[in-house]
Amino acid sequence: MFRKEFAEVISQTGMVPVKDLRPLLLEKDPLKISELDLLNLSFFDDVKFAKQLAEKYKLTFIELTKAKIKERTIKLIKKGDAIKFRAMPIQKSAKSVTLAIYDPTIIEQKTELQALFQHPVEFILTNISAWKKIYERATESIEELLGTIREVRGDEKKEDNIKEEDIGDEVILLVNKILAEAFIRKASDIHVEPYEKDFRIRFRIDGSLDVVQTPDKKLMLPIVSRLKIMAQMDISEKRKPQDGRIKLMVGNKPIDYRVSSLPTLFGEKIVLRLLDSSNLQLDMTKLGMEARQLKVFQDAINQPYGMCLVTGPTGSGKTTTLYSAIAELNKVDTNISTAEDPVEFNLMGINQVNVKKDIGLTFAAALKSFLRQDPDIIMVGEIRDFEVGEIAVEAALTGHLVLSTLHTNDAASTVTRLINMGIEPFLVVAALNVVVAQRLCRRICPECKDEHKVSIEELVACGIAPSSAEKIKVYKGRGCDYCGGSGYKGRVAIYEVLDMTPLVKELVLKHASADEIKKQAIKDGMKTLRMTALTKVAQGMTTLDEAIINSAADKF
Repeated sequence: MFRKEFAEVISQTGMVPVKDLRPLLLEKDPLKISELDLLNLSFFDDVKFAKQLAEKYKLTFIELTKAKIKERTIKLIKKGDAIKFRAMPIQKSAKSVTLAIYDPTIIEQKTELQALFQHPVEFILTNISAWKKIYERATESIEELLGTIREVRGDEKKEDNIKEEDIGDEVILLVNKILAEAFIRKASDIHVEPYEKDFRIRFRIDGSLDVVQTPDKKLMLPIVSRLKIMAQMDISEKRKPQDGRIKLMVGNKPIDYRVSSLPTLFGEKIVLRLLDSSNLQLDMTKLGMEARQLKVFQDAINQPYGMCLVTGPTGSGKTTTLYSAIAELNKVDTNISTAEDPVEFNLMGINQVNVKKDIGLTFAAALKSFLRQDPDIIMVGEIRDFEVGEIAVEAALTGHLVLSTLHTNDAASTVTRLINMGIEPFLVVAALNVVVAQRLCRRICPECKDEHKVSIEELVACGIAPSSAEKIKVYKGRGCDYCGGSGYKGRVAIYEVLDMTPLVKELVLKHASADEIKKQAIKDGMKTLRMTALTKVAQGMTTLDEAIINSAADKF
């Protein structure tokens, strides 16, 4: 809610007329930091405004946009308290906690803030946009999030027998805690697993599974039933796999959980995939591709027709790469249709279709229908067989741009895989624009990053040139509270972008092997997954171990 005290300060500067503040003062949502709406006013210069305030109130002004603030410092305050006090901790010493504020009247609440931090506090003034960036790095506690969780129901009718199991408040609260903790810890998947004598819950965080809870075995059925009810699945059916979806508002953010049940020896296993649209990266320049790789990929997707393929294992970020490409191509004068299994994120201006095999709506059926819908660009979730591949190639050769994925080890293997499916080499050469292979390496935790001594011989054995090996510094995370002791926080993508150059096309027509195609592509300037991974190591982004593991199939 917009504070009256701050409104008075603003009006005194003369930068914002009082009439423009009235709509903000009427804001009733206590969770909305309405002062940030000032940034939407075209004439509002927040740096100039902050400097005026700093001079008036005799405070130090610091522009914090590029400041390196430690995560553990930001964690000193709960998100709810940050909203209440309009203050973010940016430094802590033995003497005091330094708080960044944009509203100088907050100084009047110094006593309350000192009680909150159990420490003397000092204030510096910053501009609103810089404060907002620091605030966005703060995370809610599980307790804060629990009060915000709200289920969003679709239009589908719920099963009539949902009360078959007795779902008590204890189980509802426990399930909400699991969902909230997964959101806070940025887990990509939740695994609910029954065994003969045990019952455990694991989160996949940065690609690795960790046990987070082992509830009492008697809670297994109620927890599974609660999740199936939320996903609008049939809780009476325990003999066959089911799919569902949970839509929640968590911390005022819409989160989708894609739910899959699987009957196992000792009960149903449930896996939930978290789909947070706010974390979806739709800016191609921020995917992590190197300059040449990005140019090759952008040139390929901006062709009027042809096929662009992305390959990699499950969970390697293929969907993000495709969605980024579609976002760049999404123009008012372009008709884009996608067939997905299932649709992960809703994109404005894109015609997205959920594949449903049980009613005959397969990838092939959807593709055939798209061709009768006057398309410019088509995305198909995956080319799994000859039928889908044949239709995709046909579409690419008849004036459409086709984007899709395959499951292969590298970019060159994708070309030979299409031929092995039964597609003629001359059609592959004519249709294919580019192939992108990708993996995700765990990023070194910035809070506990240390230099790690590796011998020159080891670096050379990994594929680094002897002259470079002498200069490279290798880093590793010690493990800390911020990264949960793993030494890693977040992930960074590595890519291999195969440009269909004339010499590569010539080899494909000659039925060359994947290795021969790869060697020629390297001569033409392609960086392999191993090369890209080692570049990330040299840049201090990931460890040597991660680079080797994620490019293990790379012989070059």
